[in-house]
Amino acid sequence: METQRIIEFPHKNMDKRPRKRPRLTWDMPPPLPPPKVLPAIYCGQEFGNGGIANFSYPNNMFYRGIPCNGSPPWRPDDKDGHYVFAVGENLTPRYRILSKMGEGTFGQVLECFDNEKQEVVAIKIVRSIHKYREAAMIEIDVLQRLARHDVGGARCVQIRNWFDYRNHICIVFEKLGPSLYDFLRKNSYRSFPIDLVRELGRQILESVAFMHDLQLIHTDLKPENILLVSSEYIKVPDYKFLSRSTKDGSYFKNLPKSSAIKLIDFGSTTFEHQDHSYVVSTRHYRAPEVILGLGWNYPCDLWSVGCILVELCSGEALFQTHENLEHLAMMERVLGPLPQHMVLRADRRAEKYFRRGTRLDWPDGATSKESLRAVWKLPRLPFMCCRT
Repeated sequence: METQRIIEFPHKNMDKRPRKRPRLTWDMPPPLPPPKVLPAIYCGQEFGNGGIANFSYPNNMFYRGIPCNGSPPWRPDDKDGHYVFAVGENLTPRYRILSKMGEGTFGQVLECFDNEKQEVVAIKIVRSIHKYREAAMIEIDVLQRLARHDVGGARCVQIRNWFDYRNHICIVFEKLGPSLYDFLRKNSYRSFPIDLVRELGRQILESVAFMHDLQLIHTDLKPENILLVSSEYIKVPDYKFLSRSTKDGSYFKNLPKSSAIKLIDFGSTTFEHQDHSYVVSTRHYRAPEVILGLGWNYPCDLWSVGCILVELCSGEALFQTHENLEHLAMMERVLGPLPQHMVLRADRRAEKYFRRGTRLDWPDGATSKESLRAVWKLPRLPFMCCRT
């Protein structure tokens, strides 16, 4: 079998599925006065072996004052507060920018070379907007908490370092492989073998249980936020397609050479004692209690895990929808009627999805024939399992 390394991740043509729900006005605390911009001052902490490094030695890049030679000239951010850079430039004297890996509402992720450690890392550069800076500091706190307890760093991505550079919080991570979603997409959405899904499921559940033991709820579990540790893969015959032509003409599919995975993106992670009334999770992986306004807790992560495992088995997202009523109808189609105790406690804003108080307003409430077809084409969960 041929062993290769995936070099196209992440791809230029990113998928169009909905990302993390933007925080609404009532989700955010009252804005604080913006901090003063200090264009060339570094400050931060480096993590190693579960602890925080001492920055007393003179060669360290973290100091208050004028930066060493090597940083590019100061330039203004773009209109959305993103850091403006060019490939090949330094991000502080320590890190050299190799490529842009991705972009989100929070900012950008760059692939960089660490001149001090002589290794490739991923650096998340947060937008220079106060609410995103505040959220980044909360994420750093969560990452530090996880690093202290994750012996060996096998469950969650490891934070290497963080610093404040030209009014941007920068978080340095170990460089991992592609996400499970990227791997599926590159593989023409061909499903994983069931034995591999079992192994991935075991690791995901262990990682989620680890977070829950620390009273942390991820709230945004999805294939995009689960990364393979290695980019290497092997090509194997795809027996499902040997008897018929495929869209891309390939009779082989890729499988990860290693099944080791880690969770990433703790920007929406909350502590158990915090407010749980706002909407969380990316749409396809959102639990029914979130849609019904019942409040949420640890089980919302487990619902997301279930949706992920079905997607790994089938190659496509289970609930492909963008509307609440259609989403609830899909859940009932796959799993049966919603539990009455949940329906009776639904938030006032969710009452419109039901008629006579307890029965889902479907199909009468469908907005289009396409919506009806999207629901009716879904098989019951036992039949999904049989097909895999």
